[in-house]
Amino acid sequence: MFLDQVTINVKAGKGGDGMVAFRREKYVPDGGPAGGDGGKGGSLIFVVDEGLRTLMDFRFTRHYKAEDGENGMSKSMHGRGAGDKVVKVPPGTVVRDIDTGIVLGDLIHDGQRLVVAKGGRGGRGNVRFATPRNPAPEVAENGEPGEERNLELELKVLADVGLVGYPSVGKSTLLSVVSAARPKIGAYHFTTLVPNLGMVQTDNGKSFVMADLPGLIEGASQGIGLGIQFLRHIERTRVILHVIDMSGSEGRDPYDDYVTINNELESYDLRLMERPQLIVANKMDMPEAEENLKAFRKKIQALKKDEYDDDILIFPISAVTHKGTSNLLNATADILDVTSEFQLEELDQEEETVLYKYTPEEKGYEITRDPDATWVLSGEKLEKLFKMTNFSHDESIRRFARQLRAMGIDEEMRERGAVDGDTVRIMKYEFEFVE
Repeated sequence: MFLDQVTINVKAGKGGDGMVAFRREKYVPDGGPAGGDGGKGGSLIFVVDEGLRTLMDFRFTRHYKAEDGENGMSKSMHGRGAGDKVVKVPPGTVVRDIDTGIVLGDLIHDGQRLVVAKGGRGGRGNVRFATPRNPAPEVAENGEPGEERNLELELKVLADVGLVGYPSVGKSTLLSVVSAARPKIGAYHFTTLVPNLGMVQTDNGKSFVMADLPGLIEGASQGIGLGIQFLRHIERTRVILHVIDMSGSEGRDPYDDYVTINNELESYDLRLMERPQLIVANKMDMPEAEENLKAFRKKIQALKKDEYDDDILIFPISAVTHKGTSNLLNATADILDVTSEFQLEELDQEEETVLYKYTPEEKGYEITRDPDATWVLSGEKLEKLFKMTNFSHDESIRRFARQLRAMGIDEEMRERGAVDGDTVRIMKYEFEFVE
């Protein structure tokens, strides 16, 4: 089974908690704080493995979590940092954050790595909070939470040349003739259910990767048929070979096929029409193919805007008898030599010019009120501070209260009418507001 699109959840490891401890050794007076820091949580990393071809491994495992860091220990010993969790993906995988829509990376080369969720740092032990004014603090941080993301993985096959056209025009047959690939072949619609890749070697020693994509039909760009599932794989190709059944054995006009398929490519992504396209007039060994080719050439010539436009290249071949395939492959290789890769739009690099301007710092919190009059505090920065506070020590609680005050939360709540005794909720926990 071929799987080329999947959604998963990834979560990096939490940092280890810092420790509150003191030295209690014989002959060591005033030992002082000795709580160590927690270890760093493991990150979750995608690595390209060229041996993989589909996203099938993600079909049964949709949740990936890295290990948490080890807690700090006494005698100022740090906790062990967790190792990163490595997940293998096939080349050609585009990683997108579902919640933000941002493309995190386009993984192409073997061994390429992408950190998709960063592990949290370890919390600081009380040895870090010692000062001349407070030489024996009972304060320690919990570990920082690891990043958590919902990701969409989309596989776009890495092929230099893509074969497009109606079903049963001979795309799979052509691929089997010019390469060692052995796709399933049959005289019925949608024989090709998955993209097939083959390495092609030309007479002059050049080579390239060719992909046979499932047949397109009219309306494919709107989701009709199987074509819409695989149109994404055409995006990476540098040259498109438009295979047409010149014999009209299916009862369709070859020129109408040409126009219809190009309309579908254009409707899916206008940039596909920027790629060099060669017309492959297949099944020339069939009756009426020669007459159809003459009529086809005239209609194609009529598409030229003026006499200075380049001619649209047409290569008559018979995939079954191998006639004309050598000229087609040599011409394709020559065009590949002068055609650069087409970058995906969402990964285009921004301009180097940077405008620096003042932007007010975000508050990092939001204050709302529930119908039961409970004050609700939320926000990424606030919740992170809350999770990293060790509430088992009074001094840590007082430190958290000072942090809220420094953020301006106390003052804003008073301005909005908060009074002593009001209930305040942060995440699932409730507190009492005190002046």
